[in-house]
Amino acid sequence: MADAFDFVVGRSDLRRTEFVAGAVGPDAPLAGGAVLVRVDTFALTSNNITYGAAGDLMGYWGFFPAAEGWGRIPVWGFGDVVRSNNPAVPAGERLYGYFPISSYVTLQADRVTPTSFVDAAAHRAALPPFYNQYTRVAADPGYARANEGVIAIFRPLFATGFLLDDWLAREQTFGGRQVVLSSASSKTALALAFLLSSRRDGRSAIGLTSPANAEFVRATGYYADVLDYDEVPTKLALEPAVFVDFAGNPRVVEAVHRRLGDRLRYSCQVGITHWDRFGPAENLPGPTPTLFFAPDHLQARLAEWGAAELNARLGRAMQRFLDSASAWLRITAGRGPAAIEAAYRALVDGRAKPADGHVLSL
Repeated sequence: MADAFDFVVGRSDLRRTEFVAGAVGPDAPLAGGAVLVRVDTFALTSNNITYGAAGDLMGYWGFFPAAEGWGRIPVWGFGDVVRSNNPAVPAGERLYGYFPISSYVTLQADRVTPTSFVDAAAHRAALPPFYNQYTRVAADPGYARANEGVIAIFRPLFATGFLLDDWLAREQTFGGRQVVLSSASSKTALALAFLLSSRRDGRSAIGLTSPANAEFVRATGYYADVLDYDEVPTKLALEPAVFVDFAGNPRVVEAVHRRLGDRLRYSCQVGITHWDRFGPAENLPGPTPTLFFAPDHLQARLAEWGAAELNARLGRAMQRFLDSASAWLRITAGRGPAAIEAAYRALVDGRAKPADGHVLSL
């Protein structure tokens, strides 16, 4: 087996996959200030499929470049500094952050603090800064080695749900009495639904999902009602609403808009779990769908609250969610190319069970 591998996917066809010799190996040269990280453990969820589906639209392919026609899908997880040319970040440090599905990656460590640093590589300079920050876990109060799987799965996804809930609360749900969530079994949707159900302020979370996942979604207890997609045109309550679209499926978007019409107060696109059906819905009644980009809202709250207050609020809310999720979450661990390929194919083909949280390593 080679010293280093990269997992690459076809940029125009996410079902094309290969393991290729790593662009970065254990003996990679390091520029001044750079560190070499061995990627250890990471989560793979439908959120990562969204990164691939929106790779060109949102710039996700730019974080970890690959050969022409191929892309490296980013994942959230943990890695170890194995060599360092930066005295402020010594070898042996364990990091949490945004990695490729690769054996190794080099990071240009800059703006180093006791708790974090930023990858200042030139090719990442124009990309959203949220994804360029790496946490030094030894100084992270929310870190425990035994909880790495849960952290890898939920820290980024729950943060998106938290920011959505915070935004909806600030906007008073645009006057809506129900928040309709597509792809209701996805983990970000579950996080948002949990937070909405916890507020008890009259806003109801309505989940839209496939018939195969409806029983699971109902059993979580996070949704006031659960409909399968074919029921939307006849059973979705005719109440003022906000639509939060995690699926990216134009057929679902059209069904919600046509059912609610002027009762739909805001339509928000977040994810693309139905990546193979993604496309614009045209001639829609009601508001024009608008992208929700979590890093922009994160920066606004950081400016208002400061990092310590934001992290405290996020940490308390996430712990409440994780206490609840322990009733349904099933973490499945896997190691090596075959396990990574199997988990990826289950997600990209829509066969992954919603209760599963895939935690993988090369």
